[in-house]
Amino acid sequence: MSMDEKVERLREILRECGSVCIGYSGGVDSVFLAYMAVETLGADRVLAVTGRSAAYPAVQHDVALDCVRRFGIPHDEIETDELSDPDYTANPANRCYYCKSELWPKLQEVARQRGLRTVLDGSNADDAHDYRPGFTAAQEHSVRSPLLEAGLTKDDIRELSRQRGLPTWDQPSAPCLSSRLPYGVAVTPARLRQVEDAETILRDMGFVVFRVRHHDDVLRIEVAPDELPAAERQAARIAGAFHAAALPQPLLDAEGYRRGALNEVLVRIGGSSDPAPAGASGHHARGGGDVALPEHEAAGHHRDICVLAGCSTAGARELAAAARTAGFRYVAIPLDPALRDSAAGAACA
Repeated sequence: MSMDEKVERLREILRECGSVCIGYSGGVDSVFLAYMAVETLGADRVLAVTGRSAAYPAVQHDVALDCVRRFGIPHDEIETDELSDPDYTANPANRCYYCKSELWPKLQEVARQRGLRTVLDGSNADDAHDYRPGFTAAQEHSVRSPLLEAGLTKDDIRELSRQRGLPTWDQPSAPCLSSRLPYGVAVTPARLRQVEDAETILRDMGFVVFRVRHHDDVLRIEVAPDELPAAERQAARIAGAFHAAALPQPLLDAEGYRRGALNEVLVRIGGSSDPAPAGASGHHARGGGDVALPEHEAAGHHRDICVLAGCSTAGARELAAAARTAGFRYVAIPLDPALRDSAAGAACA
């Protein structure tokens, strides 16, 4: 379908729904959906509802409220309590299922009380190709996904948002803070606060597309590939800011941010299932053809980060295949100047 046909299909779906209660995070998709619902159905038949908890980023809340004010979107907020669910806080691969199983019944109740016929989410056509356990919860609670049903991709939604003057059109994706914790690292309010504090530091330094992943003993920073040189140049500044905020040691992921990276670990890339033990300086492993790992350390809750000191991100990227063959999931360099200049890993400088 052409873009115009997709938009017309979206309008048809919204009219079929009659009146709607929208799960509204303030992200690119939910803002566009809420805007289109108001335009198509009228404000009196639309309510955008934000579910708030410790996992919801404050910066996203600011965007959500700004768009509500600017575009006349009827809005309400509810508190969600997913952090009281041990199935959620254990952080299994289907963590999102438990989150959405908490959210959707509450939105269904809001819809019932307000006399709204249909609960909607902002899933788009691209989401159908990723691992999304929250879809199951949505289906169980009869939640519809009009953007997905209309075949609208993320790029479509960004372009349509730009045409309509929505400030979110070029906004980086901002999923919940729990998505920053690799599966198996327990979700706690303290860890969520540390992630948010770390991301605020990076945002204030001018970085645009990034994630801070909490691995319990370290924070692994993923920035967009074109921002990696800037992150390396500001290594000491970043490390100093993290130290001043009493945050765990920062590591810079050598491969940078890429969408869906969290789910990469659901498919074992190869090699040993037991990565090198903690403090494995001097450990050597061979993989990736004739490439051997230089001296390195293992970090992270699962000891799944290969830390190469004395190395640039470019040099570390060249060793990624060897690291994965050795059982590591990620390759990173330390940002603390004292660690960056250590002897370990000097061979790849």
